[in-house]
Amino acid sequence: MSPRSIAACLAVATCLAPNAAMSGPAAPDAVELDMLEVTATGAPAPRGLILATPAPSASRLGLTPLQTPASVDVIPGAVVRERGQITVNEAVTQNGVGIASTASPGTGNSAFSARGFVGTNSVMRLYDGVRLYTSTQTFPFDTWNVARIEVLRGPASVLYGEGAVGGVIDVVPKRPTFTDVSEARVGFGSDYTRRVAAGSGGPISDVLAYRLDVSRNAGAGWLRPNGDFENLAVSGSLLYRPSADLAVTLSNDYGDTAPERYWGSPLVNGRVPRILRDTNFNVADSEIRWRDNWTVLKAEWSPSADLSVRNVAYRMTSDRFYRNAEGSAFLPATGLVQRSLFAEIRHDQEQIGNRLDATLRGDVFGLPSRTVLGAEVNRIRYRHINNRPYGGTDLVDPFAFVPGRFINLAGTAPGYENVVDQYALFAENRLVLTKELSLVTGLRYDAPIIRGADLRAGTRFRSDFEALSWRAGLVYQPRPDVSLYAQVATAVDPVGNFVSLQPAQKDFRLSTGRQVEIGAKGLFWAGTAEWTLAGYRIVKDNLVSAVPGQPGVGVQVGSQSSQGFEAALSLSPWENWRLDANLALLHAQYDDFSQTVAGRVVSYAGNFPVDVPERVANLWLAWAFAPRWEARLGVQHVGPMASDFANLLLRPDYTLLNTVLDYRPDPGSRLSLRVYNLTDEVYAAARGGNATSLLLGRPRTVELIYDVVF
Repeated sequence: MSPRSIAACLAVATCLAPNAAMSGPAAPDAVELDMLEVTATGAPAPRGLILATPAPSASRLGLTPLQTPASVDVIPGAVVRERGQITVNEAVTQNGVGIASTASPGTGNSAFSARGFVGTNSVMRLYDGVRLYTSTQTFPFDTWNVARIEVLRGPASVLYGEGAVGGVIDVVPKRPTFTDVSEARVGFGSDYTRRVAAGSGGPISDVLAYRLDVSRNAGAGWLRPNGDFENLAVSGSLLYRPSADLAVTLSNDYGDTAPERYWGSPLVNGRVPRILRDTNFNVADSEIRWRDNWTVLKAEWSPSADLSVRNVAYRMTSDRFYRNAEGSAFLPATGLVQRSLFAEIRHDQEQIGNRLDATLRGDVFGLPSRTVLGAEVNRIRYRHINNRPYGGTDLVDPFAFVPGRFINLAGTAPGYENVVDQYALFAENRLVLTKELSLVTGLRYDAPIIRGADLRAGTRFRSDFEALSWRAGLVYQPRPDVSLYAQVATAVDPVGNFVSLQPAQKDFRLSTGRQVEIGAKGLFWAGTAEWTLAGYRIVKDNLVSAVPGQPGVGVQVGSQSSQGFEAALSLSPWENWRLDANLALLHAQYDDFSQTVAGRVVSYAGNFPVDVPERVANLWLAWAFAPRWEARLGVQHVGPMASDFANLLLRPDYTLLNTVLDYRPDPGSRLSLRVYNLTDEVYAAARGGNATSLLLGRPRTVELIYDVVF
């Protein structure tokens, strides 16, 4: 069956029964979503925007993106791997609409900008539908075990709690099916890059199935010295399905990564000279190591056509270690580079939680209705060990660089420990008003409690927060394959990550956000072509502002806003051609925000927010130009970004070209030649460790990858 035929079948199934999600027992997620992991059955990978397949990250009601009054991207894992996207950051930013990377080692090499808002406090990350409450997101880092990635743009606190005014990114791993499949990969590339991976799954018996994936990547890296990296990811799961209405899945996912120890290159006259591009100014004994382990027990039971119950219990542990010189500044008077921010930090974290929800189907005043009711509770223990205040400086010659050794003036010792208890109640409903019109609503109440201890000063504090978020949207389908929608949604963001909340922030209120969005989505050409349009405005209040004459003391009076337009299109304009394109244009600004600088209050009202590009665009063009051969060209454009509140430090825009050439010796194997950053553009991927440096993106690199499914 061709990709066009598969897409047409999915579209017809949804279009003929646009309210199909309202009837019949809810099948477990593993059953509903198997169609997305089509490589497990040997069929071609799905193409397009996947508007006709349920996207659980956007709603627990079992709705497709076409039925959801929000902007949703569904990125199949098979497509991610075809396009050569090794990391989750690459997969999200090169395929999703309007998402830009702001990643650095300090954020775990994983942070995003969406709709004018930045970072883990505003763009939430999930793994298999469960939130990871971390101060630095380091897992998952590899796309080998990814079944799909779902992106919900705009406020999502009504689904997942505080920290999602910009959106949510959910990485869904491969899980067991009752179809035998085995996969393997081997690859080599520039800078001695090596990749090897294997995966297998299928039935153990009539009621038990398994899935196991292992991947390892390593290389010398393009930076010298300390540019080498290595990582290992292992995912295993068992599915027990004794009957059609019951499924229990036990999974464990483990990641161990030692990324390149690179915190940025110093600016010289506002830019990084090409001659310094490959120099890593970190110390010789630098180290970064992240270890994560994620265990989940999921049970799904549908005792009748009108009731489904789901329970997810989970435990996550994270151990992170940093020892680096994070700051660098070029000194014109001497021609030397001064290094600073000598930081040695360890994070020790454990998260335990449980989420229970039930789906009820029936009628309300004679109208078809589906309701989800649920509760969630979790506890996070987080200990921060450091050598604060991270003192020490030294000077190095950038043109005769000697790495030197780490400087530790204060000594490394436990700094603080926070325990966070979170409780939440939530509800969602879809009410079918007419054959064409439906109302989708949601409500969530969160009550987090933070207990903090300064382990050096011997002081303690407690902060209690409450938050109520909601959303309401109308979906109008004048035709079964076209949706028009309007939505109002609210969200809450913490002033800082709860797990690392400091005593000075304990009395702050949660930041609040609200969004108005209108949009349209549709399919044409028998479901083989898809499009989306969206316009929105978001306002976020309670930003932190400085107190005049009191440096380091803050109050909450600020606000920030963004408004924008987003569009996506996927189609096959000619035989053997495929086009996927998206564009996001926005205007974001600080409406009311100031800080005390050198003893006086400076207002940043009207300035661009830090790390927010006002245009982002992606294009992927695939051409099967001969039997067994296919060429792909990817274009990624990211607009300029500010690196400081005053907008004096601006990072220029950049455009990257990535190419893939595939040869299939047989239907079950693929040999791929990949070239990243084809034009070898020098560009700033993120801010550096301090205001006088930038993190550069990788130069042109080449890889040869062999994949096989058997």
